[in-house]
Amino acid sequence: MIPNKTAGELIAELKDAASLETLSGQQRFGIHGRNMLGVSMYEVRRICKGFHDHWLAQELWVSGIHEARIMAALVDIPAMVTYEQMNEWVEEFDSWDLCDQVTTSLFDLTPFAQGIVYEWAKREPEFVRRAAFSTIAGLAWHNKKMTDQEFTDYFELIRDYSTDPRNFVKKAVNWALRNIGKRNPILLEECTRFATELHQSEDRTTRWIAADALREFEKRRAKLS
Repeated sequence: MIPNKTAGELIAELKDAASLETLSGQQRFGIHGRNMLGVSMYEVRRICKGFHDHWLAQELWVSGIHEARIMAALVDIPAMVTYEQMNEWVEEFDSWDLCDQVTTSLFDLTPFAQGIVYEWAKREPEFVRRAAFSTIAGLAWHNKKMTDQEFTDYFELIRDYSTDPRNFVKKAVNWALRNIGKRNPILLEECTRFATELHQSEDRTTRWIAADALREFEKRRAKLS
């Protein structure tokens, strides 16, 4: 049986599952989005399990409720997502968790993902630039058809924006590099060489990104040996 509920009914369930304790915990992890209810990701996923509806996703998004917007990414249909929708939604990212859930649960599965990251990386707003690199991280994890060359093509983008010291940007740049390196042994070696080069930079943020990635690559290599 296909679940059949309205956006209003799903939002009512989110409100029932909300708690101040969860909200406080989220804020301790640096999540400070607008209109937050305080619902765990476990509960968000449980409430919308089995739902796949593009128009329902649009209604959830326009509610403006933080958890409903995360739910929108989980129920939307990637093949129906438009380039315009992606640009409209990215403009409204106001927390790292909303950015990451939308980009790695939905946007990275769309046909626009590979190219749009170049556009977003050039833009100054912190969560738009983060979205570029979290999408790359998602592509490295989910897209089984992309070639190694398509991922190494992102190295210049990583290099160009590795100097952005803002917390949510530098961590996403690092995440993108680490996920590319974890994709397969060949990319692990390519990313290790690239990170070693980055580590020679005079820029403090670039060196941090490279050093953190190199530590993970060393652990990865040990597991594979």
